[in-house]
Amino acid sequence: MNYLYNLANASLTLRVVEYLHQSDLPVQFMTVIHQIDGWIVRVKMARSIDSDTHQNFQAFMSELGIVCEPNIRVQMALWGLETGQSPLDVMHRYQVAVVSHGKPDREDIEEFRKQFVRGLGYCPETLA
Repeated sequence: MNYLYNLANASLTLRVVEYLHQSDLPVQFMTVIHQIDGWIVRVKMARSIDSDTHQNFQAFMSELGIVCEPNIRVQMALWGLETGQSPLDVMHRYQVAVVSHGKPDREDIEEFRKQFVRGLGYCPETLA
């Protein structure tokens, strides 16, 4: 099962990571891509989950963001990551900012936010 959502800022993205760490969901991987207008978060389950668990997770994600319908470039980047291409290769090939791919990782997101803010000299709303 795949869940693909647009989230407004880094804090909401970190909430997803915390939720996944506290749950017993069979997460295969989580991909986080930063864009100028927000974050794309994809969560792929390793196996099917029951209907109630699916609906609960979908409701949680819908509280934080909206279902994402990515453009072709982002679709290709997500496919590349899933098929084993390195995040660095995907970033170069598709011109997207892959923040994290694999096990849900709070540190990747926080480090990206810190470096981005340091480079800009201020904190845009999407990195709050």
